[in-house]
Amino acid sequence: MANNVKQIHGFGQSIWLDFIDREIISSGKLQKLIDEDGVRGVTSNPAIFEKAITSSSDYNEDIKTLGAEAKTTEELFFGLAIKDIQAACDLFLPVYNEEPKGGDGYVSLEVSPFLALDAEGTAKQAEELWHKVDRKNVMIKIPGTKPGLKAIQESIAKGININVTLLFGLERYEEVALAYIAGLEEHLAAGHKIAHISSVASFFLSRIDVAVDPLLEEKGEKALVGEVAIASAKKAYEIYKKVFSGERWEKLAAEGAQTQRLLWASTGSKNPAFKDTKYVEALIGPETVDTVPLETVDAFRDHGIAANTLELGLDEATATLAKLPGLGIDLDAITQKLEDEGIEKFNKPFEKLLKAIEEQKAKV
Repeated sequence: MANNVKQIHGFGQSIWLDFIDREIISSGKLQKLIDEDGVRGVTSNPAIFEKAITSSSDYNEDIKTLGAEAKTTEELFFGLAIKDIQAACDLFLPVYNEEPKGGDGYVSLEVSPFLALDAEGTAKQAEELWHKVDRKNVMIKIPGTKPGLKAIQESIAKGININVTLLFGLERYEEVALAYIAGLEEHLAAGHKIAHISSVASFFLSRIDVAVDPLLEEKGEKALVGEVAIASAKKAYEIYKKVFSGERWEKLAAEGAQTQRLLWASTGSKNPAFKDTKYVEALIGPETVDTVPLETVDAFRDHGIAANTLELGLDEATATLAKLPGLGIDLDAITQKLEDEGIEKFNKPFEKLLKAIEEQKAKV
């Protein structure tokens, strides 16, 4: 019987795993996900590393060794994380080398969340991490904040693969896509090739519905509950198709440039009333990525339905978003608030993680 997760790739979408730790790499579980489910990449974030490092003794030896040299706890953390990222990159290298080369097989490592509103600090750390990981199939994650736009363009202009994270609003998404194009143009103008540069724009889904659905319930708009995030994603894909076409893009495409694919993030259903594969099933389509937690991979393998759904119901998606202002729901204000809270949601586990590493270091 065909594997449900693997079938998604047949519709032009790549499934990446939103999880990493040493055990999944060393036990062969990650390799099994590549072989059996067709998983084609990995994303990580501070919360994922916090869980990995604090819930296992796998890192103790390295905390002892690296701790003797690291000047700060943050430097020690990145030393630990880089080892995991390098191991995962090596595991995904055969996927990266498939034709067309560099289409997939990426592993993402995020800059410090403390830098989310610091363009200069973000660009500097992105370059440092890029060189330290030293793998062509690593992506450095930069938050798509207003200051992040400058750091994204600068990093792409240096030839660094970038995963833009924490995107909620359509206007910001378009700015990110244009920053990617501007970065490619800079890199090309400096006399470099651009075909090897890869980037994704991570559009967060379920958090939008968590914020909007209670407001819809209050207004008695039951039919729209659980629909706004998917409608936003479908509209983002319309923007993607518009930005990556036309004369400006064609010049770069002629030099082998890859589009900056949309990546669907936060795709685990947070509302128990929804099907656990809801967000994955609704947004399957070409030239996209979906990063999913392990439990969602398991759920989709068990009962997910793979079909080309991304461009279905575009008129309904437009109508859904058009209804919100009339209901007194300001989606732009909500997505900005989600971005602000998102920074905080990564800062907290990062602070907790650094504290845990300090405690662990004292013990070992």
